[in-house]
Amino acid sequence: MRIRTAGVVAVLGLALAASGCGGDSNDEPAAKESSKAATGGKLVIWADDKRAAALKPFAEKFGQENGVTVEVQAVSKDLQTNFVTASQQGSGPDVVVGAHDWIGNLVQNGAIDPVQLAAEQKSAFNETAVKAVTFNGQLYGVPYAMENLALIRNTELAPEAPKTIEELVATGKKLKAEKKASEILCLQSGQNGDAYHIYPLYTSAGGYLFGTAANGDYDPKDLGVGKPESIAAFQKIAKLGEKGEGALKRSITGENSIATFTGKKCAFLVSGPWAIADAKKANIKYDISPVPGFAGGKEAQPFVGVQSFYVASKGQNKALAQEFVANHVTTPDLAVALYNAEPRPPALTAALDQVKGGDPDLAKFQEAGKNGQVLPAIPAMAAIWDPFGKAEAAIIGGADPAKTITAAGKTIAGQIK
Repeated sequence: MRIRTAGVVAVLGLALAASGCGGDSNDEPAAKESSKAATGGKLVIWADDKRAAALKPFAEKFGQENGVTVEVQAVSKDLQTNFVTASQQGSGPDVVVGAHDWIGNLVQNGAIDPVQLAAEQKSAFNETAVKAVTFNGQLYGVPYAMENLALIRNTELAPEAPKTIEELVATGKKLKAEKKASEILCLQSGQNGDAYHIYPLYTSAGGYLFGTAANGDYDPKDLGVGKPESIAAFQKIAKLGEKGEGALKRSITGENSIATFTGKKCAFLVSGPWAIADAKKANIKYDISPVPGFAGGKEAQPFVGVQSFYVASKGQNKALAQEFVANHVTTPDLAVALYNAEPRPPALTAALDQVKGGDPDLAKFQEAGKNGQVLPAIPAMAAIWDPFGKAEAAIIGGADPAKTITAAGKTIAGQIK
């Protein structure tokens, strides 16, 4: 998850009535015989470029074993938007691969069905990953990878992990003064902000997006943006901005944050597992630790995201899709192949056990995210990204924190209603 966009807001504009779902089938045995009825059929899978390439050999094997044709199609841009549009037109795939925070939008658009996994199958996955793909009490996806932000630092420039953001800033300023770096911190914002990447600092300073209901689900009626907690949080964030310490800058974007780090222009990068390949390619000596919070503040909590397989509700071969997702995606071999395509901690415990011995970074990212917050998958989350991000960028640039985030809160509340 390199950067969030407001694209989902447009998708929500297409929303249909929420799809009708049966009773909770989470503990029903998976339909192991379902594909026999579909012999001779065709299964179409949509995924992004990297995952599509990793999936193809496994999809071909599944097709051979079940006497069906399987097509894995790479959709390189706007996968969620294209899927919803194609679903409504009756031209979509049977299975789609994407982030767990799509779920609320996809359910609201009637685009995906619940997935049937036996209790034993569910227990084989990381508990947080299962929670992430559960919506309104139903399991809507089979998770295969997890991700969260951490602090990646150049150990030649900064041998020790900072305990607080203030300590990080002091080190960064010292490196700048010594002309060993040109930036204090690489945390992407850009002109439109980035709610995903600022969230650890926002939570450390006491801010929140949504409260939680009695059952632990996010409550869209309890919006934290614009509340006193969010004002206090952005007052602290403002002090790190362009009119303050200069650690947070709009010139650091999703396009250049990693490159600035790998170019040794900053010692500290807030990013996820997707940044490691670039760091290795640049021969950066690095280490990974949790994103530090404010001194005296709360622990910085990054979002925890999950990548998942979904069954399309309007697919041409739903029985075959359920079979593939429930009984093929849940195998360690496939999870390891997807990890090799883009190293993110596998959600399947057996797959994680296979790869973690050869990749010490996995444990460090897990440690950095162990107290993170599951990225909200409720439809109301689509209203957050754009107003929150633009408010963040404005405040980093010197705008009044209280007025700016209060206005953003009103905009978000209006969109949720």
